[in-house]
Amino acid sequence: MNGRGRDLDNIFIERLRRSVKYENIYLNVYENGLSLWEGLEKYFQFYNHQRLHQSLDYHTPKEKYVLAA
Repeated sequence: MNGRGRDLDNIFIERLRRSVKYENIYLNVYENGLSLWEGLEKYFQFYNHQRLHQSLDYHTPKEKYVLAA
């Protein structure tokens, strides 16, 4: 099956969503939407600048894409 609607179309977003849930949302108690927003901002800073990614040969996205350019 090729083209639009394939199972693998959303695999990267689904993987990111799983990481956010298991590494941040399920581990923290957020009182309201504002604290959730702030927590997610901190998590994505960590995710892009400090967290090593196996698919990027254990580099951060910043190292792989920003510094490589």
